[in-house]
Amino acid sequence: MTVTDAAAVPVQGEPDERGSATARAAHEGILRRQSARESAARTYARALPIVPVRARGLTIEGADGRRYLDCLSGAGTLALGHNHPVVLEAIRKVLDSGAPLHVLDLATPVKDAFTTELFRTLPAGFADRARVQFCGPAGTDAVEAALKLVRLATGRSGVLAFTGAYHGMTAGALEVSGGATDVRVTRLPYPQDYRCPFGVGKERGAELAATWTESLLDDAKSGVPLPAAMILEPVQGEGGVHPAPDAWLRRMRQITEARSIPLIVDEVQTGVGRTGRFWAVEHSGVEPDVMVLSKAIGGSLPLAVIVYREDLDVWQPGAHAGTFRGNQLAMAAGAATLAHVRENGLAERAATLGARMMDRLRALAAEFPCIGDVRGRGLMMGIELVDPEAAPEAEPGTESRRAPASDHERAGPHPAAPGLAAAVQRECLRRGLIVELGGRHAGVVRLLPPLTISDEQTNAVLDRLADAVAAVARGPVRP
Repeated sequence: MTVTDAAAVPVQGEPDERGSATARAAHEGILRRQSARESAARTYARALPIVPVRARGLTIEGADGRRYLDCLSGAGTLALGHNHPVVLEAIRKVLDSGAPLHVLDLATPVKDAFTTELFRTLPAGFADRARVQFCGPAGTDAVEAALKLVRLATGRSGVLAFTGAYHGMTAGALEVSGGATDVRVTRLPYPQDYRCPFGVGKERGAELAATWTESLLDDAKSGVPLPAAMILEPVQGEGGVHPAPDAWLRRMRQITEARSIPLIVDEVQTGVGRTGRFWAVEHSGVEPDVMVLSKAIGGSLPLAVIVYREDLDVWQPGAHAGTFRGNQLAMAAGAATLAHVRENGLAERAATLGARMMDRLRALAAEFPCIGDVRGRGLMMGIELVDPEAAPEAEPGTESRRAPASDHERAGPHPAAPGLAAAVQRECLRRGLIVELGGRHAGVVRLLPPLTISDEQTNAVLDRLADAVAAVARGPVRP
């Protein structure tokens, strides 16, 4: 079935998307005022010119009466989708109780319940000897806290980070994100198959990346002193949906552990069941020294923490604080979300459903040459759009080979096509589907549906996406 209209597949009582003239006028007026008043730094609002007024589960209703299937999920924040009943009930319970909503870092029953549930979900060996630090409300605040902690604990300042990484927008978080330059940060190659930095892909590329890391650390003349930490994402999200190979991640743990380098794992977007395990690091069996957590742990409200080995707890009182680290509503919503995901096996469902969606996406890639690659883990997926008519890019190092082993080695993948990706995003929106873009060239269409997405909704999402890709492939598309 091909879906050409957002109203073609009923989703939670979908109305006629045309809406009334009054509703459309209100919608357009709000967008005009936003454009006139808000900063030029706004991002999602540019690609998604909608005005949400109601939401439930996967569905958002705009001020103009249109309904959308939301596969952005607050950039991965909404593990249970919009306004899930268990989240609303938890929030109402706190509000009705008369409990204080702002308590700095004081102990409360709500905070105790959240911390207990959080520790219940952590890898057992890690949870047994861990401490938690409540930070400012965003993931970038937690990254800053993690960097500050390991530098204080080790007495060292350098950090190992990876190409393509994204860890936030504050100064320290930007230092360890891809594209930044800082003398305290050493950038390492993050393994990936499609555009392998070594031109070999698969296991060989991951092995070379690990060998390069070891060489850099052990070479007295590399210019890289022993660092305070290594920070990595088990799946690079903003970087284009690149899952870390499990064997490579285990090697990173071995390399850092052998040299007493704390390993920081950024689970801000991958955590709470998103990748098919409660925490993405569990796929590899790796136990980190520090975990950075935010987004879904707050159940849709702002909350960020770091959890770390107790021997790293060298803070002095007041060494790291934040006015809004005691958000009681977020802790209540977060505890309810963590418990619901755990008790209902939603991580396991994400693994099963994600595999089924990946099969459909790979079939779509086989049909349309403009899809260069499909990748992901669980309900964290991406399709990379390329220009199939442009000459393939030579992969690094292939020029010097005498006899390439395959056509892929002889000619690498086609160039990324951010224009096509943006066009697919626009066509999806016209069909009532919200998707995100990512990757180095913003050429990857990303899917982050809530873990509660139904089978019927999954089919509707994939049908609308397929129809959007087909429209773009036929071209030309409307701006």
